[in-house]
Amino acid sequence: MDRRYEDDRISTRDSDVMERRTFLTRGGTIIGTAVLTTFFGRRALAVVQHRYKLAPESLLPSDIRQAAPEVREAYRFAIANREILRYIPCYCGCVADGHTSNSSCYLKDSSTPGNLTFDRMSLN
Repeated sequence: MDRRYEDDRISTRDSDVMERRTFLTRGGTIIGTAVLTTFFGRRALAVVQHRYKLAPESLLPSDIRQAAPEVREAYRFAIANREILRYIPCYCGCVADGHTSNSSCYLKDSSTPGNLTFDRMSLN
């Protein structure tokens, strides 16, 4: 076989591989950028929406309304989801204070939906 022909064949094969790699790399980068921009771009700019039920902030007493947003949200969640929180044990060690569940950390066990009695332990 002619040496020149063999060199041309190797050279052509190498350039095909390089073109294929370049194509795949560029195509993957473009597709990846489009997917990431679509997925993260919308989430980063979107307003945070809760996927769980919250009670209106107007139900909170004034001292709790002055608390940090996360604390207010926890109290609002406890009001709206009290029946669920009653099945979740409290892990903060407040059993000595008479708490029977996670619900007790926010609302006294004796409170009713019409007469909410708040436990302020979560404000500390």
